[in-house]
Amino acid sequence: MKPVVAVLFGGVSSEHEISLLSAASILKNFPFDRYEPVLIGITKEGRWLYYTGEADALPEGRWEAGPCMPAFITPDRGVHGFLYQTPGGWAQKRLDAVFPVLHGKNGEDGTIQGLLELANIPYVGCGVLGSAVCMDKAVANQLMEQNGIPRCEWAHITRADLAGLADILPKLEQKLGYPIFVKPANAGSSVGISKAVDRPALEKAVALAFQHDDRVVFERFVDGQEVECAVIGGDAAEASLPGEILSSADFYDYEDKYLSGSSTTAIPARLPPEKLEEVRALAVKAYRALCCRGLSRVDFFVERATGRVLLNEINTLPGFTSISMYPKLMTQAGRSYQGLIAELIGLALGEEAAS
Repeated sequence: MKPVVAVLFGGVSSEHEISLLSAASILKNFPFDRYEPVLIGITKEGRWLYYTGEADALPEGRWEAGPCMPAFITPDRGVHGFLYQTPGGWAQKRLDAVFPVLHGKNGEDGTIQGLLELANIPYVGCGVLGSAVCMDKAVANQLMEQNGIPRCEWAHITRADLAGLADILPKLEQKLGYPIFVKPANAGSSVGISKAVDRPALEKAVALAFQHDDRVVFERFVDGQEVECAVIGGDAAEASLPGEILSSADFYDYEDKYLSGSSTTAIPARLPPEKLEEVRALAVKAYRALCCRGLSRVDFFVERATGRVLLNEINTLPGFTSISMYPKLMTQAGRSYQGLIAELIGLALGEEAAS
């Protein structure tokens, strides 16, 4: 019998819609010859549903009105899978692995990973620690600095610091200069991020970022090329050639990434060969330093004035939509989309497929 793999999608996150797009894309390219997929969706309200309909209903959210049964993955190792409610009562189904296609909070931050660890179910992607560390930009930045991974100047504050914001902002302006990027510490896909060019804009940016998290990160603007590496594997981690984002917006924001489709990419990035290799090496170094496994997308800036390679962030469950960089980079490196999904599931099941 084929191993049963749950594709877990949706989630209580500002990136719920992105997850639906990613899951639909994965299912369209799923290696049905090797694995049997089952679909478990999480609504925005946090309801878990075993969905038995077509993947085409996912992108627009129509799946919730389709054939669904209440369900949940149980931490009971004796079940090693999930329970779902039928007209005759609760039934159970064993899972061999889970592909958590969940972006942002409550999915990319170690929470789902912790549940799967309790259940002893293998899963695609980084573990609890790596997921939590990379999700929190302040913690990740500190670990990068400790491991000698270059990045731009930055600072962060907590909600408790708001009472002294009038004294803090001048210090931030002096340290970072304008423009300043303001980000929630725990969010992804450019949600809640602003580019502030003066004090009024900075104050508005701080207010917006605190709508998404209790900690806010400030970063110096880098005039540079935005390049990204796809990394796959465990101990034998492998980085793709970097690709370059040619953004159509002022910066690579949520709409540009997932909705407009107007940004273009260059793979490999428009960099000298030695600079491409420097980016690849730093991607693997950061991947290991921040406890990643399975897969991650590592994002960089290459500063135009100096040529410095500066790490921006690591995404442990990057987008898998039709325009997402992670699958684009991996397919450009010679993997088929279906082969990539099979390889990631194989890694979760203990097959060190990446060389």
